[in-house]
Amino acid sequence: MNQPVQKNTLYVGGLAEEVNESILHSAVIPFGDIKDVKTPLDQATQKHRSFGFVTFLEKEDAAAAMDNMDGVELYGRVLTVNYALPERIKGGEQGWAAQPIWADADTWFERQQQEEEMQRIQAENRAAMQAAEELHRKKMAQEREGEKDEEVEGKDDPMARVEAYKRKMNNSEILRE
Repeated sequence: MNQPVQKNTLYVGGLAEEVNESILHSAVIPFGDIKDVKTPLDQATQKHRSFGFVTFLEKEDAAAAMDNMDGVELYGRVLTVNYALPERIKGGEQGWAAQPIWADADTWFERQQQEEEMQRIQAENRAAMQAAEELHRKKMAQEREGEKDEEVEGKDDPMARVEAYKRKMNNSEILRE
C-alpha cells in the first residue's frame, strides 16, 4: 500500500529526551523557512515519543534538510530523517487509511448484503441436505421393512425364499459397485 509522501513535511526520528520542539526548530532552521514543528507526546508519560515532524514552506528546503540532517547526531543520538507519510485516520477498507471513516460506507453495505445472501444460501443448502438425508433414511427403513416382510412371507414358501435370497444378493452387488 503506497501512500503519497508529503514533500514539505519531514519525519525526524531518534530524538533524545532532552530535545523539544524549540531545539528541533533550531536544528533545521538553517535549511529554510519552517511552517510547523511537532513532537507528539506519549499520553502516559507526557514526554515526546522520540520522533517529530518538521513542515517547511518550500519542498526544496525540506529536501535540503533531509539530505543534510539524516544520520546527524543531536544530543548524543543519531537522527533518521525521511519524508513524512500523510496522517492516518481510522476508517477505510483496510482498517487504517488516509480517508474518513464514512468513505467506505457504500462498499460496507454491499459487503453486508453479500454476506447475508451467502448465509441465506448456506442455510438453504443445509436444509436441502437435511431433507435429502431424511428421505434417504426413510427409503432405507422402508427397504428394511420390505425385506422383513418378505422373510416372514417366505418362511412357508420355498420359492419365495429363493427369490428373496436372489434380491438380497443383487442388492449387495449393487452396493459393492
